[in-house]
Amino acid sequence: MNTDTVKGKWKQASGSLKANWGKLTDDDLQEIDGNLEKFQGKMQEKYGMAKEEAEKVFNKSHA
Repeated sequence: MNTDTVKGKWKQASGSLKANWGKLTDDDLQEIDGNLEKFQGKMQEKYGMAKEEAEKVFNKSHA
C-alpha cells in the first residue's frame, strides 16, 4: 500500500487501531500519522511486538 493511500485512510484506521490496541493513545496515533516505521516502533514499545508482526497489524488495519 502506498504512503498516500495510508495517509488518506489513517483517520479511519486509527479509530479501529485504538479500539483494538488500547495501549495506543490519541497522542501516539497522531504522532504515527500513517507512518509504518513509527507504528512499528510504538507497537514494539507498548506491546513488545516484533517489527514484522507490527507490520502485519498495520497492513490489516488498512485493508
